[in-house]
Amino acid sequence: MTSAVVFQIQSFCVYALMVFGITKRKKRKIHVPTMITVLVWDIILILQIELGRSAVEKASKALANPWILNVHVSFAISCVIFYFLLIFTGRKLLNGQNEYRMRHRLFGWSAFALRTLTLITSFYAVVPK
Repeated sequence: MTSAVVFQIQSFCVYALMVFGITKRKKRKIHVPTMITVLVWDIILILQIELGRSAVEKASKALANPWILNVHVSFAISCVIFYFLLIFTGRKLLNGQNEYRMRHRLFGWSAFALRTLTLITSFYAVVPK
């Protein structure tokens, strides 16, 4: 099994776990640990891809890359930015600061949309050698 297949399987598992976590958003004792697992696993997956493929170096050659790879990388980076916003607002919510609920929800749905687009474009993003 190639590393690309392993990465795709992990990516799908992260996505499936994210969907599960979202469906449990009203059950804090399930939602919080599930989503922490999703965020950590997805960031570890990005690190695995970087270490296995030197992805940052290849992505930095944006002008030479296929456009779909640049779109894929943009979605992935944006998703991680939203992950950090989710961590910030989620911690505020756990501390009882409910004024962050709408922002957390907006960031969550944005991260989910971006993660969906990242998963879809990962099938088409060809990394140049």
